[in-house]
Amino acid sequence: MYKCFSLSIKNNIAHLQMNRPEKRNSMILDFWTELPEIIADIDAGSKARVIVLSSTGPHFTAGLDKSLFAFVSEADREADEDTRNIQSGAAFYHNMTQFQTAFTSLEACRIPVLAAIQGGCIGGGIDLITACDMRYGTENSFYTIFETNLAMTADVGTFPRLINLIPEGVVREMAYTGRNVTATEAKTLGLLNRVYPDQGSMLLGVMEIATEIASKAPLAVSGCKKMITYSRDHSTKDALDYVAIWNASHFKLTEVLEAMEANKADRPGHFASLPKRCV
Repeated sequence: MYKCFSLSIKNNIAHLQMNRPEKRNSMILDFWTELPEIIADIDAGSKARVIVLSSTGPHFTAGLDKSLFAFVSEADREADEDTRNIQSGAAFYHNMTQFQTAFTSLEACRIPVLAAIQGGCIGGGIDLITACDMRYGTENSFYTIFETNLAMTADVGTFPRLINLIPEGVVREMAYTGRNVTATEAKTLGLLNRVYPDQGSMLLGVMEIATEIASKAPLAVSGCKKMITYSRDHSTKDALDYVAIWNASHFKLTEVLEAMEANKADRPGHFASLPKRCV
């Protein structure tokens, strides 16, 4: 069904896998339309309570596919050369904002997204994982802001998100040098939540975390995601006010009582799902 992904949904967990290992899961044009489409469909249909994003093959992703380099600034092919040159900047801006929107869909959806990373997470891969809620890696994983090595500036989401996750000086060093950051260093810096010996144990571990999240009240988890992201981007005063307003409209005593009873009886809770959306 999809060129760049495979999707399975079981036990309220959507497992979304990049499935072009022979191309190191590079991000071709289809990637940028399929990713937000899949995320929006899961979210709008309330089809899962957690999304696990993983990959196949030795590397998580090599980042943007080289075929996109010419496409992003491609203007009207039927126009003369002067017109195309004038249009190229506007075409680049439009296409790049569309790419940015694809990753923002992960951050904007109501459902937590957990990234499971093996091998290389390069270039656009950093943009991708920083838009996720949590990140987990294998011992052999490494993380590279590779764009500098190609005489480019990372522009699909790395800097505004990574700067909130690890120290600014490290972000600058990674960007200026284009060096690889090991899993151990990434964990120490706070980019990774946990590090696993290999991909198999990582997927098992991440699925256990996803299962734990899926057992909680979906509206409560969604509220946490909303408030954490809002708090990151706003002042403490504004965030406190917003969470009070949020709970004034979303707090439901029946959900609280059900959670308490479920914990007391050591049984799964029976909670309301996220409401489906029309779009």
